[in-house]
Amino acid sequence: MDSKISNIQRLSNPTAYSFSVAGFVALMLLMVGSVYYATSTVDYIWRWYKVPKYFMYIETVTIWADSNGEVKEIKANGDKFDVIITDDLGDHTYTVPKGSFDLDEGDFTSPGDKIAEYEGGWKPGLLAIGLWITMKISFISTILGISLGIIGGVARVSDTPILKWTAITYVEIIRGSPLLVQIMIAYFVLGTTINKILMMNGLPKLDPEWYGIAALSVFTGAYVVEIVRAGIGAIHTGQVEAARSAGMTYFQCMYHIILPQALKTILPPLAGQFINLIKDSSLLGMISIRELTKATREGITTSLQTFELWILCAILYLMITFTLSMCVQYLERRTSTG
Repeated sequence: MDSKISNIQRLSNPTAYSFSVAGFVALMLLMVGSVYYATSTVDYIWRWYKVPKYFMYIETVTIWADSNGEVKEIKANGDKFDVIITDDLGDHTYTVPKGSFDLDEGDFTSPGDKIAEYEGGWKPGLLAIGLWITMKISFISTILGISLGIIGGVARVSDTPILKWTAITYVEIIRGSPLLVQIMIAYFVLGTTINKILMMNGLPKLDPEWYGIAALSVFTGAYVVEIVRAGIGAIHTGQVEAARSAGMTYFQCMYHIILPQALKTILPPLAGQFINLIKDSSLLGMISIRELTKATREGITTSLQTFELWILCAILYLMITFTLSMCVQYLERRTSTG
């Protein structure tokens, strides 16, 4: 027996494995300690106690008078009160909770006077809204990007010139230009034209989110085309020939024979592409879509909690991408065992 032991065999030794785990833990502790030291030495007042309101908060509802008037009547309405104020335009009724107002019948009100103030219940905070919009846009763009990529990938390997050349042109144009430029064109050029046509026909304008979704889907689809093409290319051509000789059409062959096998090959690069899509959605703030990054910037502008909110923003993106990675790994195990 050869007395030499390979490096892989040494690492498989329980003692070496334990030392390796201890080394990893020590490295992580060193990183955490370094971050803690850096945050404790910087001249900054940390206000983590204000962070929860960016996820959920109790809304404070304030009702203001908008004209000169007089409190005509205050009467009970169940567990609330109706405050009736009359002015030149007539009577205005405000139904408010007990104890939320400090008015008596006969009092006069001026524009800007507070009529009532009370708690209106729990509302989603700025980061919660941004997180939801990011997840919604990313999910829809992922579905559309996969659809475009599969169609384009099948067309890319086709022998039909109109299909193949169209797919190549699409891929080269989209991959050769920055995503930010594409978002601007989609919103300010195509969006303006489409919305103008819709309004001329009496239809409502499309929300900016849909132009952002379109730009992300088209951009991601171009990369998925090449991923699908590589996955199809990894399948032996004899399977295509066998399927065609059995009477299948080109698209039947792709749907039933080639694509299911190519899925195992294309899953890892697809995961990486869609993780990039989630992060690329941060560019949609340029067209006034309140996704997670724009919501973070708005929160920083109003509160000046720069470090806290940017750290939270990074953690939220990490949670989304890590969850997606875990789902893809699960799919990989299912397809490998299947």
